[in-house]
Order: sequence, then structure tokens, then C-alpha cells
Amino acid sequence: MSKLLKLLPFILLLITTKGFAQFDEPTEGSDWKDRVFVGGGLGLQFGTITNIEVSPLVGYRVTDNFSAGLGITYSYYKIEFNNGEEFETNIYGGRLFARRSLTDQFFLQAEYESLNLEYFNPFDNTFQREWVPGLFLGGGYFMPLSRNVGLSAIALYNALYDDLKSPYNSPLVIRFGFTAGF
Repeated sequence: MSKLLKLLPFILLLITTKGFAQFDEPTEGSDWKDRVFVGGGLGLQFGTITNIEVSPLVGYRVTDNFSAGLGITYSYYKIEFNNGEEFETNIYGGRLFARRSLTDQFFLQAEYESLNLEYFNPFDNTFQREWVPGLFLGGGYFMPLSRNVGLSAIALYNALYDDLKSPYNSPLVIRFGFTAGF
């Protein structure tokens, strides 16, 4: 049963991808290079908590209304406590996503993420490092800036949220990003 639970996010993403892709046909005459896009996010926070995050992604427009892709994430995190102690760690991992456009600006998104991170286990008073999964479901808004460039705002709910291990403060995650096509 444990193996099935670990595979569940992949199965859901595959079902979602297959379900979305069957509604549209690829645009005739479009070159594959016109369907590839890159983007991602950059996060910077300095002070008592320092967090530097880089999350590039690459995607492919399967049809006019459906795209899928993958991305990587790296984050440096450091917190300074009042007693002079500090905690410092690196978080890294990857993600797969599928996106279905509802209109030119609004879309639905499903995403599976796996991050390798260090967390404090209060039950045995130790820090532990392991891979932590996330299954994000939600939607967003895309604002085109030109023919091949745009900004996005996405609200996602992590269905696999673990309060002890998650690098996020809550199951709801808000992301802002940048996308550019070739």
C-alpha cells in the first residue's frame, strides 16, 4: 500500500495530462520551437531569515490549450535566532506540471514536486534530510507582455502538505513567475 501512495501523485498527473490533452489537436503548421517556452521564478529575502531561491522551468505547448513541462528548484535558507545560533541549509529538487488554459489569461494547473530538504524532528530532537513530495492543484492568471513574453500569478493547494516537513508555511502556495517563448 505504501508504494501505491508514493506513486499516486505520478498517476494523478498522468491522468490529468491525458485527460487535458485529448480535447485539443495540435496547431497545424506550427514549428516545435514555437511550442517550447522557458520561465521560472526567483525569490530573495534578507534579514533574520535569508532565503535565495531559483526555480527555472521549461515547457511544451502540446495544443493551443494544454502544456506540460518540468522544472528544478534550488534554495539557500538561513535563519538567525535571538540566542546567536543559526540554522543554514540547502533545498533542491524538481517538479512536473500540466496546465490547461481556460481563456487566454486564466488556466488550471496540476504539479508534482519532490524536494530534498532538512527539517527539525521534534520527536527525537534531531535534524533530518529526506525527499518531501508535494501535489499542487490550482490555477492562475497569465498576463502577456508581448507575443512571446508574459508574467503569471498562480495559487496552488498542496494536497500532500506535511506540517512537520514542508518548506512552505501552509498548504496554499502563491507563486509569481516569468515566461518566454522562442
